[in-house]
Amino acid sequence: MAQLIKLENYISRYERDIYHYPGHYIRLKQENWTKLHQYWQEHRTYGIDEKNDELNSSTNYSRWKSFFNKREEIEDMEDRSDKFIPNTLDELKKYYLDSLLPFQLKWATSTVDKMSFFDKAYQRNELLKFFLQRLPDTFLVMFMPIFKIKKSIVEADIIIIHPVGIDIVKVVNLAPQKALIVEDSRTWYTEEDNIQTKLLSPLISVNRTEKIVQSILASHDLDFPIKKVLISFDNTIEFRTEPYNTEIVDQTNIEGWVKQKQKFVSPLKRDQLKAAESILHQCDTVSVSRPEWNQDSESDWE
Repeated sequence: MAQLIKLENYISRYERDIYHYPGHYIRLKQENWTKLHQYWQEHRTYGIDEKNDELNSSTNYSRWKSFFNKREEIEDMEDRSDKFIPNTLDELKKYYLDSLLPFQLKWATSTVDKMSFFDKAYQRNELLKFFLQRLPDTFLVMFMPIFKIKKSIVEADIIIIHPVGIDIVKVVNLAPQKALIVEDSRTWYTEEDNIQTKLLSPLISVNRTEKIVQSILASHDLDFPIKKVLISFDNTIEFRTEPYNTEIVDQTNIEGWVKQKQKFVSPLKRDQLKAAESILHQCDTVSVSRPEWNQDSESDWE
């Protein structure tokens, strides 16, 4: 599961110490998965085989919820009315990944002593979940970051910092029956029923984000490869030649793109963390002090 190191202009623990939190997250994730998996194996038989025994089912769910309350402080456990308990290992893995999202949002919107008021809709944002849950642990995601350039505020596209480079990602989704046609650097078309409509190229914003990131890296004497990625989940994208330094991913090859990323095995790299640090320092951040009674301790899985 990729790491959310920046969300819009909310304060992030990663901007406080990029050299500590990525490795800390990976260790905690692995430790808690091992404990959860062991707990599941030991307790999944309680009440599962007794179909009509509601008391057993409730008792089993109480044990299950207790595990999360103690280990991860999952804030939305009380809102779950289905009393779902995973029956298979695949269900358990999905359940665990879903349980990590509130934890990730906590780290991406607060520090020990400060917090940002964030849009709760991100708890249900399917695009955010896609990038976090489908990419490896060593991929660092900046989701719609906001940069502070001199006196200007600039909204950027998704930035993914992986061990050997940076992907700047733009997602474009139109009605499923439409096709995207690449014409040139500024003009694209959508096509439906053989009727074409002109569209401002989505690469314009990607190119702007690329220039910002290039400028930041250059100012820190960092040489880290950058690639632009255009993704459409619901449409096909037609082109004669792929735009320069740009990867086109549409509904026909999105799963192949994901599997390629998942096969990439590499530890966190120092140059990767340096690049992330320099980019984070250029981001805008809005936060307030947390009340003393609501401040975290630097304990595991805080």
